[in-house]
Amino acid sequence: MKELTFNEKLSRFVLNWLFLMIVWIAFTTSFAMQELVVGLIVSMLISLLSVRWFTCCTFAILAPKRIFYMLWYLVVFIVALVKSNFDVARRVLTPSLPINPGIVKFKTQLKTDYAKMVLANSITLTPGTLTIDIVEDTFYIHWIDVKTTDPEKAFTDIASQFEKILLKIF
Repeated sequence: MKELTFNEKLSRFVLNWLFLMIVWIAFTTSFAMQELVVGLIVSMLISLLSVRWFTCCTFAILAPKRIFYMLWYLVVFIVALVKSNFDVARRVLTPSLPINPGIVKFKTQLKTDYAKMVLANSITLTPGTLTIDIVEDTFYIHWIDVKTTDPEKAFTDIASQFEKILLKIF
């Protein structure tokens, strides 16, 4: 792990603190002064203790272009989620439909572990697919209906729409 500069550490700390404070407010659903003060202190302490291990991004992640792509990613993910839910529901309600479960693998162009984690979680959260393992840049995915064992075609069917956007974010 490379040593972070002071500005990187500060940027990660502030982003983590801000994120944790937003989570605090969302869970407490209160803007009472005592709640906010406790939230500021608790989220600051957690951020101080975890900034080295649990943060990935600096202030660069808040660039308008990246925020646009994050919102676009959310739209693409929701569409994929809805489509795959209907597909799995159709398979459950119509047992005569053939399924062909299996494991496929493909390579990703994503470089950071955080970006790979986002892709893996997006694949897993989409019904019908489950990320089993990631070895360097190779993903192993359990697919409810394997349409191809060709890694490039499997990548196109499962992850290409996500990866295109993630490459622009990370």
